[in-house]
Amino acid sequence: MSRASRSRSRWTATSFSRSARRYRCHSATTTAAASSARIPAGSGPAGRAASTANSAKTTAIAARRPLIGPGYASAAFTFVADSGDHRRLLGDRRFSYGCNVIEVSNLSKRYRGGTAVDDLSFTVEPGRVTGFLGPNGAGKSTTIRLILGLDRPTSGHATVNGRPYASLARPLHEVGALLEAGDLHPTRTAREHLRWLARSNGIGERRIGEVLEETGMAGAAGKRAKTFSLGMKQRLGVAAALLGDPGVLILDEPVNGLDPEGVVWIRNLMKRLAAEGRTVLVSSHLMAEMALTAQHLVVIGRGRLLVDEPMEKFLASHSGASLEEAFMTLTSESVDYRSGTSRTGNTR
Repeated sequence: MSRASRSRSRWTATSFSRSARRYRCHSATTTAAASSARIPAGSGPAGRAASTANSAKTTAIAARRPLIGPGYASAAFTFVADSGDHRRLLGDRRFSYGCNVIEVSNLSKRYRGGTAVDDLSFTVEPGRVTGFLGPNGAGKSTTIRLILGLDRPTSGHATVNGRPYASLARPLHEVGALLEAGDLHPTRTAREHLRWLARSNGIGERRIGEVLEETGMAGAAGKRAKTFSLGMKQRLGVAAALLGDPGVLILDEPVNGLDPEGVVWIRNLMKRLAAEGRTVLVSSHLMAEMALTAQHLVVIGRGRLLVDEPMEKFLASHSGASLEEAFMTLTSESVDYRSGTSRTGNTR
């Protein structure tokens, strides 16, 4: 049996970013039709297209994704699908379906008081920042909790890298998440907070110093959490999400509490991480900031999917309106908490 036909596969690659980083991809199913040829560095689109010409079953479904791992075409790689709709990296027998991908499939969560998530399905792919938008009470936070295994779905499932989050052996190496930045032990210092997280996943002391520098918290590493402002807590939360150098980032309202310099920093950080080939899912109510950051949008209302498409296509379908205006129009029937000015249409 060839490696490509195994029902379980793993690939560990060294990142091309500044530090020698590693992250792992898992596959629940891979296609037996995958080619065993490797894409050498410098192969262009013409070479990749030629290698698919002999297979009538394969159809190109996406092109031009950033490099993941050394020794591969630095400009892009091409996904193809066979009749079973399994994706693979053309020519790379070590690539497994689900690498740096979040998949939500027919996900529902019901409580006694109602339905928070209703048959929701979408995929978050690497190489771009995906904005996760919706009014208050739309089900965004519940969906994120379901993805991270913090709640159990009523039906459906969510996977990261082809597996449920709870089954990941060292989750910080694969998924970094920022949910509640204020959930800190008040007497622990910033470094101590990161140290116990690092030890739980076999991460060394050097990496702690790197993420403190990355987030601008190196000067506050010895200060206790109870002295931190909201912005400092937010930066420490981002540091914790980056600790394992994961291929997937899930950030819930990462801009909250940040000053203007911090807003620019987190915006550029998310774009850079996506450009490195990582998957970045960010939830936010700040439409102006999302317009500057996100390349793709997933919008939900009352637990149901409203939009899953590129930013440019979404805005074009609303006659060049701003993201805020287009969002307000799209979600007008999905708002549970509406102010008096919104009812009258006065937004000034």
